Amino acid sequence: MLRTDALSVASLLAPERVRVGLSAAGKEDVIEAMVDLLGEAAAVRDLAQVREAVLAREAVMSTGVGKGLALPHARTNAVAETVAAFAVTAGPVGYGALDGQPVRLVFLLVGPEDERSTHVRLLSRISRLMNREAFRARLLQAPDAEAVLAVFREGEEEIG
Repeated sequence: MLRTDALSVASLLAPERVRVGLSAAGKEDVIEAMVDLLGEAAAVRDLAQVREAVLAREAVMSTGVGKGLALPHARTNAVAETVAAFAVTAGPVGYGALDGQPVRLVFLLVGPEDERSTHVRLLSRISRLMNREAFRARLLQAPDAEAVLAVFREGEEEIG
């Protein structure tokens, strides 16, 4: 089981699971592209089941949480451990966000069924980071995956 006190959000990401300038026509395109980013992750047992779980969770309530952020997530035994992907979209994407605004920042989090508390704590930590306007602005200005990862590392140092 992952320990969130020893695990950073940045450590869940790898350059191959980060996209800057993701092109997407709408919410479903964004989710499809985000799940595809997990395709090479060793912890993913069944990408089709991951996609199904994320879409099922989205059907319950939009994960467009506001302030230009979407946080699609799911728990499924199609992953052996928590995996994540992040994207900055090429332009604003209609996502059905709770505040009615389009999204540009998308953080996908998928964890095993039996790690509910870890999943909730990671969602909380991501939300805490993303709630900071300066942090979101730095992500939107990041030119590539390495720069995005640096922003996450710096942001986590700032919040402790």
